[in-house]
Amino acid sequence: MISTITTKGQVTIPVSIRKKYGLCTNDRVDFVIEGDKIVLVPVKTLRDFRGSVTGTGDPEKERQAAKEAVSRRTIEEMS
Repeated sequence: MISTITTKGQVTIPVSIRKKYGLCTNDRVDFVIEGDKIVLVPVKTLRDFRGSVTGTGDPEKERQAAKEAVSRRTIEEMS
């Protein structure tokens, strides 16, 4: 899809792309240079991940479970 750069350096992202990737007003994007290409990447914030992780509601239990998981991984990697 082709878009035009305005005199202010702005580009309109086509509706079909905004819908496909869930881009809305005030969302942030990153311009990544890959060789001779410019890639536009949506930037996710912590707000985007809200509700995606479930927990017990008890921070101490979650902290202990995380420590145990790290211990298990460390032991597996050392074996």
